Amino acid sequence: MDIFHKIAFQPAIFQEIIQKLSQIDLFKGKWDLIENKEKRYLKELREIATIQSIGSSTRIEGATLTDDEVKQLLKSLHINNLDKREEQEVVGYYEALELILENYNEIDLSERYLHQLHSILLKYSSKDQRHKGQYKSLSNQVVANYPDGGQKIIFKTTEPHLTAGEMQELIEWTNHQLEEKKLHPAFITAIFVYEFLSIHPYQDGNGRLSRLLTTLLLLKQGYNFIAYVSFEHEVENRKDMYYRVLMETQKHRETDEELLDKWVIFFLDCLINLTGKLNAKYEIYNNLKVGTNDRQKEVIEYINEQRTIQIMDLAKDLPQYSRNTLKKDLQYLVKEGLILTTGLGRGVRYHAIEGLQN
Repeated sequence: MDIFHKIAFQPAIFQEIIQKLSQIDLFKGKWDLIENKEKRYLKELREIATIQSIGSSTRIEGATLTDDEVKQLLKSLHINNLDKREEQEVVGYYEALELILENYNEIDLSERYLHQLHSILLKYSSKDQRHKGQYKSLSNQVVANYPDGGQKIIFKTTEPHLTAGEMQELIEWTNHQLEEKKLHPAFITAIFVYEFLSIHPYQDGNGRLSRLLTTLLLLKQGYNFIAYVSFEHEVENRKDMYYRVLMETQKHRETDEELLDKWVIFFLDCLINLTGKLNAKYEIYNNLKVGTNDRQKEVIEYINEQRTIQIMDLAKDLPQYSRNTLKKDLQYLVKEGLILTTGLGRGVRYHAIEGLQN
């Protein structure tokens, strides 16, 4: 697989990429220190990121469940029959993601493990039972799915009879580059994801699996922060650009003009944006630790859970505190920038800020 001609960028592009990689590594070093001392808080962050990742990755492919609906579905798995396709996709993604988060050190980048992850991803999908865990037998395309049911063809992919060979080459190239350490691991991951999507090796589930593999590869290379923030959510927020960059890059596939600079920059920008969000969340957490008492933390947790409340909701669900005390707490938390407020008088509402709920 001749990938090096695809990364023969202009010096200015290389310089931009190096700066972005340095920015990511700077945060990685900071996060490694945080991870060693904030176990309890990071458990909560990971739970939030997991729900977001599941919801976003399935919505990118056309599902409609909100993050709250995903959370409720996972809470009640023992009583659900998973009759709806989007519910089947959510639970499959959850099990595959949890397997990666808990066992990434033992999961090699190999055809065997890719097939295994694909099987878990489609485990509950009734329409995919025949082809789960095996490469495609029919031609497929990369299609953008939209909530209104609309679709747009982004690009054509590798033909079925060539898929196994191209995947073997891609896996061998990626493992060799990661072992050789001449290229940055996040750079290698970006290239792997692009090539995986271009090959589109499975009949269905390729987009979801590509995002799971992004998490796997980054975790295996020590970028542990990816477990506490949702790469999938970032892609969902940039969905139009995601498909546009893929389409612009892939239109030159298998020609001398196929350069991956736009894709690599997009991929790294997603990671940089995630580091900023994660840093903001931690700063808010630090403010909570230093400037609030236990009762106020309880109020924050309640608002974060409910997203939007009024004083009457708080007084009803936290009856152990007086309404006046809770009102003073809300005023203090607004003043400190730890919650948001809208409306006036009896219509005032209090909202969790993005840093805590996202």
